[in-house]
Amino acid sequence: MIDLVLADDHPIVLAGMENMFRRERDCRVVASCVDGVEALRAIRHHQPSVAVVDLRMPRMDGVGVLRELQKDAGKTRIVILAATLDDDDLFEAVQLGVRGVILKEMAVALLVQCVREVHAGRQWLEKRSVTQALDTLVRRQAGTRELAKILTAREMEIARAVAAGLRNKEIAAKLRIAEGTVKQHLHAIYEKLMLDGRMSLVLRFKEKAVL
Repeated sequence: MIDLVLADDHPIVLAGMENMFRRERDCRVVASCVDGVEALRAIRHHQPSVAVVDLRMPRMDGVGVLRELQKDAGKTRIVILAATLDDDDLFEAVQLGVRGVILKEMAVALLVQCVREVHAGRQWLEKRSVTQALDTLVRRQAGTRELAKILTAREMEIARAVAAGLRNKEIAAKLRIAEGTVKQHLHAIYEKLMLDGRMSLVLRFKEKAVL
């Protein structure tokens, strides 16, 4: 028997999943949840075989649930249900040990199949999105390694912050250093990477997929 915890903040979707799984003889829904905090509590309490968790939920999202479960020694396998997937969410979920990823646009029968595959110890990942995400991850790691050979750890930290849109004053506050120190590091970064300013730095980081 596959014990299930289901979590989705849309009542119609949640009720639909619950009704679908209740029709399957090998499935038993032990809890239905409307947000990530409730889902985490139910998973820890019931220790289900599989939990189907929506990626976007109030209070805690699906990746957040995965992150919290890393602290436990539970054996629940997690399936992420998503309307859309971005690369960062997907490869973080993969790194956190997600066992299944399925898009809401797919046929309902595929969700049941996914749960059975995951319960049997296999992975079910949406191939197109996973391939794209892992490609981005590989390029990001390669880009990080390349830049890390040139910049110090502190310079990488500051360059990332600039590429993320932070101003010098914000970077200084975040890193607890003087704004003048940030400017000195930036001058060194521009010289090492042969860049002419802030925008060139942002473009370099995007080109290397390091953001």
